[in-house]
Amino acid sequence: MSEPQTSTAPTREAAEPPPLFSPFAVVASCVGFVLIGALQALYGPAIPAFRENFGLSPSAAGLGLSAHFIGGVAGVLLLNRVHGRWGNRALLSTSYLLMAAGGLGLALAPNWPLALAGAAVTGLGFGGIDYGLNQLFAVGFGRRSPAMLNVIGAFYGIGAVGAPALIALLGPENYPAIFIGFAVLSAILMTTLGGVREGQRPGGAPLPDDSDNDTSSPHTAEEPADAADPPPLLRARPLPIIMVFIALYVLMVSVETGVGGWEPTHLESIGHSASTAATATSAFWLMVTAGRFLVIPLTLRWPVEKIMVVSCVGMTGCLLLALIPPIAPYAYAGVGLFHAPIFPIGLPWLSRAVPRAQRAGAYVIAASMIGGVAAAPVLGKGIEWAGVSTVPLLMTVPAVGCLIATGWLIRATRPSVSAPTGR
Repeated sequence: MSEPQTSTAPTREAAEPPPLFSPFAVVASCVGFVLIGALQALYGPAIPAFRENFGLSPSAAGLGLSAHFIGGVAGVLLLNRVHGRWGNRALLSTSYLLMAAGGLGLALAPNWPLALAGAAVTGLGFGGIDYGLNQLFAVGFGRRSPAMLNVIGAFYGIGAVGAPALIALLGPENYPAIFIGFAVLSAILMTTLGGVREGQRPGGAPLPDDSDNDTSSPHTAEEPADAADPPPLLRARPLPIIMVFIALYVLMVSVETGVGGWEPTHLESIGHSASTAATATSAFWLMVTAGRFLVIPLTLRWPVEKIMVVSCVGMTGCLLLALIPPIAPYAYAGVGLFHAPIFPIGLPWLSRAVPRAQRAGAYVIAASMIGGVAAAPVLGKGIEWAGVSTVPLLMTVPAVGCLIATGWLIRATRPSVSAPTGR
């Protein structure tokens, strides 16, 4: 009599396994995301010092950020390949070590090629932390995973907003000291990983060497340990689902890159002052950060699918409002607010929809980095053809693409969404 009850009424512990991170490890992870957000944002303000120290042209000085992102993509893909063999702590500690070594190399480099090598090594570690913490937070907190991803995403934004202010305070010429300080902080974070649970999937199954080919019973953080296999639809169509998630993230980052890069130019072209344009651009990034904090309680009440739809619709609507000159600065702030939840809440949805494809998260994160690099020249060509005044309209195209991709994913993953969750 008791055996049937056990199979149909999972215990709370089975339905909600312990988090992968202790409270202290969560705090350390937030600091880690401040760090990677700041590192990415340091290269632009440091360009004047790069040019002066190494005698560079503007385009050559801009290669520092390119080297960082190339290293980031490589870090995501390479460290993902060894994650199953190394385990969670080794993945994160190696990534912090690479960030520390790269930061020191960049700060102390006597010539530009060595500085670029340091930026690439820093990017390797950046990619490992970006992938590692996003992936582990996406599956490591059960139904709270979307909320926790918004938390660390918001701290990334704090770093991205704070780094330019720091380099403005200390002066671009002091960029070596800033990179050395960040390298020291990376080394300190290596000592904080004791609270990261090792070698476990959220459902308690050991992490295999090759997660893509795993045939053991996979369970997401939102499923009980004895839940049934994914519905036949998801087993038969994992690749299209993954590819549409990749497209969603590339389009989402394209909007972010477009606003961050072209908002000041557009606002000045429609009559706003340079100071207003700069302030509005800062407001966009601040709203991205604030939006991730504000959406946290919503992730505990609303399904991620509903939040994604509202975010995509709101982002598209605000971009269209940015075509109206008097309210354009405020509309761009609204774009940041609605854009904010998409990246962090999409990863738990992906992990739940395709639980057997454990590397899917790495591919999505790598694609988002590539999309950020590729979006700038594509948007630039569109602006050459249509004019600066059409920037919001051009960015509406990827925003609508996000909405279309979200609608398709809702239909494709509906069996997983409606499956029992043990609540």
